[in-house]
This record gives sequence, structure tokens and C-alpha cells, in this order.
Amino acid sequence: MELSLNGLTKEYGKKRALDDFTYNFHPGIYGLLGPNGAGKSTLMGIITTGLSATSGTVCYNGTEISKMGKNYRGVIGFMPQQQRIYENFSLLRFLYYIATIKGCKKNDVQEEIDDIIRSVNLWDVRNDAIGTYSGGMKQRALLAQALVGNPSILIMDEPTVGLDPKERVHFRELVARVAQDKIVIIATHIVSDLEKLASEIIFLNHGRIVESGELHVLYEKYRALGEASIEKIYLSLGLESR
Repeated sequence: MELSLNGLTKEYGKKRALDDFTYNFHPGIYGLLGPNGAGKSTLMGIITTGLSATSGTVCYNGTEISKMGKNYRGVIGFMPQQQRIYENFSLLRFLYYIATIKGCKKNDVQEEIDDIIRSVNLWDVRNDAIGTYSGGMKQRALLAQALVGNPSILIMDEPTVGLDPKERVHFRELVARVAQDKIVIIATHIVSDLEKLASEIIFLNHGRIVESGELHVLYEKYRALGEASIEKIYLSLGLESR
């Protein structure tokens, strides 16, 4: 399985939000780290087809996603940061709605949806309105909808923002469990999440990759910093304040 981003550029008038972004993703958890305005949201928008690139291509297993049409919706799950999600819907109704959007038939996904709800520990409140959920429960509901259809790719935007430390730990454990054999890309500014979860880190600034690699390779490369950490590498790259 491979998600290949080749020369992605996105321009808004004279501003270049993404500048020749090229990277190949394989099964594993990737952290996308950079200051506000670095291009993270633009990149996620292009991967999830919410935005069109000015130039460059996104390919899934060698096929441009623009040529896959609705079939691409079946391989990707997106967990947005925004929590205002159909608050009058019950979780069960919401997940069936997402399944319909993805082209799944209700009878085909009933068992899967039940399993997803149990996996995110929301079974007892599956018939309650999402608007009554706590912040942590809403985050788990957002993860649940991203998992509908068993996608090969998971894109997550600031998945633990607003969660207390205990909820963040539980959420990281949950993501680690569901990420098996998937390409997972997490954009966040919470460094501890990436150090506990990610196998590779991409540092992004002004729309360009300024550093990337597997964690143990990066730690070895920056060992002159002392006990290397993502935070120290981030600062050593001269990135703007998060």
C-alpha cells in the first residue's frame, strides 16, 4: 500500500501555501508538525479531496486519486478538528449516514459499525444525541466516523486538542490499536502525542518539508542536542513558535 504525493503546490493568489511537497507514505503512523500557516491544513485538504492542488499529483497505489472518483472515498477516513458534528444525531444514526456517503449498504456495515462503537467505548451512549457528549466523547465519535468502511488511510487533524491529559493517553492508545496496517497521518501541535505514537515525523514550514524521517534516525542525527526530542529538533530547525 502506498500514498504518493508528488510535487504538490497550492497557491492562493500570490501566496504559496504548499510548495512542491513530495513524500511517499506506507503503512505506519506519521506525524505532521509545523507552526500555524505551515501548510498542514492545506495538505490534508488536498489528500482528502476537499481542496484541489495548483499543481502536482496524489496517487494511491499508483493511480491518481482524481481518476478514482468515489472509489477513493472508500479507502480514506478523515477525522477533522471541528467538533460541531450533527449534534442532534445519535452516534448510531451518524455512522450509518457516513456509511451511506461512502457508498456502503446498511446491511453490509451493521456488524462493522457495532464493532467500531465498541472499540471507541461509546456503546452505552450510541443512541444518545452527539450534542450531549463530552469533549473526549466527541473526539471518539469523530474517530469512529473516520473508521467506517475500514479505510486504508486515516487523516487526523489535531485529534487530542481540548482533551485533558488522561483522555489524551486513552485516545493515543485507541489510535495505536486501530492503526494496524493503515497509513495514518496526524497533524498536531501536541509534541507528546507524536513521540508516543508516530514512527516518522515530517516538519513543515512555509509549505515545504524542512526535515523528515523515522524517529530513531532523527534522534541519532540530532544527538548533538543531547537527549534528542521532537521539541528540541523543532527548535533547532528554527521554526516559528507554535
